[in-house]
Amino acid sequence: MNKNLVSADYIVFIIYFVLVASYGIWIYRRKRKAVTDTKDFFLAEGSLTWWAIGASLIASNISAEQFVGMSGEGFFAGIAVAAYEWIAALALIIIAVWFLPVYLKNKIYTMPQFLKTRYNETVALVMAIFWLLLYVFVNLTSILYLGAVAINGLVGGDNLHAIMIGLAVFSLLITLGGMKVIGFTDVIQVGVLIIGGLATTYLALTVVSESFGLGKDALAGFNALMKDAPEHFKMIFHKPTPASSQLEVDKYLVLPGIAMYFAGQWIVNLNYWGCNQYITQRALGANITTARTGILFAGFLKLMMPIIVMLPGIAAFVLYKNGHLQLTDGRKDYAYSAVLGFLPAGLKGLSIAALTAAIVSSLAGKVNSISTIFTLDIYKKYIKKDADEQKMVWTGRLAVVISMFVGILFTWKDVLGIGGQGGFTFIQKYTGFISPGVLAMFLLGMFWKRTTATAAVAGLITGFGLSVFFNELAPQVMGHETFLYTAYQTQEIIDGAAQTVWRIPFLICMGLAFLFTVIVMVGLSLAGPKINPKAFLLDREMFKVKPATLALIVATLAILMGLYVKFW
Repeated sequence: MNKNLVSADYIVFIIYFVLVASYGIWIYRRKRKAVTDTKDFFLAEGSLTWWAIGASLIASNISAEQFVGMSGEGFFAGIAVAAYEWIAALALIIIAVWFLPVYLKNKIYTMPQFLKTRYNETVALVMAIFWLLLYVFVNLTSILYLGAVAINGLVGGDNLHAIMIGLAVFSLLITLGGMKVIGFTDVIQVGVLIIGGLATTYLALTVVSESFGLGKDALAGFNALMKDAPEHFKMIFHKPTPASSQLEVDKYLVLPGIAMYFAGQWIVNLNYWGCNQYITQRALGANITTARTGILFAGFLKLMMPIIVMLPGIAAFVLYKNGHLQLTDGRKDYAYSAVLGFLPAGLKGLSIAALTAAIVSSLAGKVNSISTIFTLDIYKKYIKKDADEQKMVWTGRLAVVISMFVGILFTWKDVLGIGGQGGFTFIQKYTGFISPGVLAMFLLGMFWKRTTATAAVAGLITGFGLSVFFNELAPQVMGHETFLYTAYQTQEIIDGAAQTVWRIPFLICMGLAFLFTVIVMVGLSLAGPKINPKAFLLDREMFKVKPATLALIVATLAILMGLYVKFW
């Protein structure tokens, strides 16, 4: 395994950089006349095609969280982690058919705007602040940290901070051109990350094949994985018993078997894809047909993402277990970069380009969403109400730069402890603190006319409070075994030392918080009018889909069903 880069690697990476930068400049100059228009800058209104929307959704979603974090979970737990990707495909169908028409009919451009339109200014302001904090201190920091760790692990040496700054600067160059530049350059980014990701997976499987004396045969390598690590090809983990090993317990805490499909897995995906400015922003500037097709195209692509981001982690596990791979401290977040070390000259450069494409596109989309929420929902409404279009665009650009600087500041020495928990778990867990309340507000706000603003505020507070309670306090307060949950012992690094703690699987915590949040919101809303004056007007025609759209939905469902039948 060789971490040294050669001229061919640099040439491949430079070609990627020049291609993306040149295309971004061309798009920016072509649309330069609209540079002072806020809807164009933040939403690229009316100019993104269905394939650009779908590609941009995937490019923004697939980042270091997946390449590093999900690959690490593949190393640790196996194919069960693919549930995040495969259930996302199903969630995107729900978003395209039922959520999107509500947004577009009511001309919703930001998620706080949805809350203001359906509830009131207070709900919108509180959530705008929540989202900004989440995007900056959880998402932005984790993308920067995991991305820098992955690339640094591949190139070798101690270049973590330099790589972090390079990723930030590259993403800023794209972001300052607005959503239109982000959307169309993401088409190149997603192409690079898919091609580079598939090449990495193919070569990882051939390395496994060679290690088992089967020649350079990727299919033989895949079969060797299934034979050598059959436990890594099970989608559903059984609930631990007193006889279960600590490893089985730790896996269940991250992916709690069939229970997660009745709890947090749906909350994670519906909240992320349907109530998230970072994601929905790509579709809100298009018409219903274009937006739906783009979202469903993204869902179709999600089905293949585990091949790219998870399978290399399983390959790393088998190689590591059989003594063919060295892994820094045995840490799962280093699995992907360790596998990349086997790549030959040129392909290593392509893999770095694929990683960079995933990281940069996610950073660009994230900071654009931060600037959109800050500019449209805070600056324009509460700081400078008379700001003109040009002033708002430049305020948005300033917000982009500041948020990136803050992200680097908190990531510089991993102040938030992202590396200690594993990047993927860190993001899912802390995003899950507000997901139950947010999803409850959106679902009841869209589809139940009786939901009140008081219930929305109470739901947000209840969802957050219960998430913290079940994740951090419930085992000590309510005991380790109740009719609601089972808590398990595990080891965690706290204040630099390993300590034994009791934990409920965080996806179960999320489901419990959501359940009680809905109960609270329904109870409070029943005390209000039968129809809230701010309720959305819905009709069946909004939710009808065209035959071509239905065909894409059926194809996605058929593939998804086949995958679960195979790996259940």
